[in-house]
Amino acid sequence: MAHRNRLVLAVAAACFLVIVVIEKFAPANVVGAYGYVVPILLVAIVRNRRLMVMTVLACVVATCAGLLQPTKPGRFQAAVINRSVVVGVLFLVAYLGTSWEERKAREEAARAALARQTESLLKANAQLVEIKDQLNRSERLAAVGQLVASVAHEVGTPLHSIAWHVQALAEEPGVTADMTCRIDIIDGQLDRVVRIIQDLLSATRQRKPDHTWTPIERVVSPSAALLEPAYHGKGVALRLEVEPEAPLVWADEERIHQVLVNLLTNALAATPAGGEVVIRAGGRPATPEEAEIASRSMEGPLTMMVTVAVSDTGCGMPDEDLEKAFTPFFTTKAIGKGTGLGLFLSRETAHAHGGHLSIESMVGKGTTVVLSLPGLTSAPQAVA
Repeated sequence: MAHRNRLVLAVAAACFLVIVVIEKFAPANVVGAYGYVVPILLVAIVRNRRLMVMTVLACVVATCAGLLQPTKPGRFQAAVINRSVVVGVLFLVAYLGTSWEERKAREEAARAALARQTESLLKANAQLVEIKDQLNRSERLAAVGQLVASVAHEVGTPLHSIAWHVQALAEEPGVTADMTCRIDIIDGQLDRVVRIIQDLLSATRQRKPDHTWTPIERVVSPSAALLEPAYHGKGVALRLEVEPEAPLVWADEERIHQVLVNLLTNALAATPAGGEVVIRAGGRPATPEEAEIASRSMEGPLTMMVTVAVSDTGCGMPDEDLEKAFTPFFTTKAIGKGTGLGLFLSRETAHAHGGHLSIESMVGKGTTVVLSLPGLTSAPQAVA
């Protein structure tokens, strides 16, 4: 804008000088004085009242200066009248030009203000939609809590019955070592079911994680062992890869076990027979943002992050489903096959640990979900 104004003023000044020269050599021809209208209109574009006044005065002085030039006898009175008409025309043009440009400026300002108000209204509407979605989500999560609370008592009775039978089975004289291992897994998972029900009594008020520095393999291996029979039954290969000397992980073993079981269950459901699911656990340097977030849930500076990636060779997810993957109650499974809460609760658990959960997917290629948690390269004085 400033460059344009300087260019306009330069052109106006050039026009003024040209007309002055024409007036100098043809003082009797008053038509040339009307040319001062051009610099006045050009200066009006700049929309500066002070410059307009100075330009009009300069044009009026230059017009009146033509009266000082010698004229034919008896023509002076006519020259005065003609020059006075020119001065009137210059004032009129200056007034009209200034009024027109000021009107355009007011219209532009009004349009800009309207655009700002429209943008503010759009932002406010987007915020209202977001708040409404959050309210709906809270209501649905509260409904889940009420539903679980009402079902918990009924579920508890058969769980206790199963636990008694499992204990009696373990005391049978003909139990082999392999059967004992399976019974221990069943017994441990029964305890886990009880804890999960307690955690879900309120989906918005889960218990605070009990963090300890734990070897990552101790967190990952039980989840893989638990689901290995299901993978074997479907004909899907399950492979675990843990980096040598992987960092310790700052985690609640029970909560992270639950997250990994969710991820492995989803991977199994998405992978056809003959496919493969790989669990890769390792470490990497923490970013400044991750260090700042982790500082809220742990003491001391964070330099490492432990990553657990679950990759499958399944069908993958389209972009529109990927964007809603962490939305509560969103699921691509058939009715009765999933609640749509697994990834949402898994991400909430990761956030409660000072970490995060990310997902990448390509249709026809598979999906990779990465769980990132605070890590430690050297063992602390006491490790649980």
